[in-house]
Amino acid sequence: MLKVKNLSFSVSEKGTDRNILSDISFDVRSGEMLVITGPNGGGKSTLAKVLMGIEKADSGKVILDGTDITNYDIDERAEAGIGFAFQQPPRFKGMTVDKLISLAAGEHKSEAECCSLLSRVGLCAQEYVKREVDNTLSGGEMKRLEIATVLAKPHKLCIFDEPEAGIDLWSFSMLIQQFEEIKKDKEQSLILISHQERIMQMADRVMVIEDGKVAGIGKREDILPQLMKQGPSCCSYLKRLEDM
Repeated sequence: MLKVKNLSFSVSEKGTDRNILSDISFDVRSGEMLVITGPNGGGKSTLAKVLMGIEKADSGKVILDGTDITNYDIDERAEAGIGFAFQQPPRFKGMTVDKLISLAAGEHKSEAECCSLLSRVGLCAQEYVKREVDNTLSGGEMKRLEIATVLAKPHKLCIFDEPEAGIDLWSFSMLIQQFEEIKKDKEQSLILISHQERIMQMADRVMVIEDGKVAGIGKREDILPQLMKQGPSCCSYLKRLEDM
């Protein structure tokens, strides 16, 4: 479904190029849930942004359902069927929640439809549907709203960058339920960037990114025990529910 071939990305700092991603190759199968984990600063979020077209790769290819989308911009990739949820969702002063959901869906959504989506991510719908997407919303509220906008439209592939960040345990349980439903339907593929062990336990496969490279990829039941066995220095980035 998704094939990533030899993807590399660098940034220039004071005239010197610094590699952020180096020769990344992997695939995501139809209906599969791939969780990407690894130490902070390893390149996970950058990889997600390159896949969405927010950043442009220096080299390599991104192929979606047999179509080379390497040169597609963010709008074209969204149109092709990729959804994206930021780790830190943007705010839009003056825009109401229902309007944002309609924009994300690409069509007008009724208040009832918006409320249904908000309820799915643990927000009290009637209290939020007409609120502005501004600084009056907390980080956790923004994260859940961001995920609701992704759920507003069917996608071939959804990318979630640390969906558990900044939310409470009850909201986390609601999100887990949504991911389980998407995974069960097998109609959309999922890439989740996460440090949360509970999310990794849901994965079909886990990929570890360290220093901008693929340090390991395989079935969840093979990769997670390896991480645990390697000791605190290698798995300190894994977080359990009690750490939230």
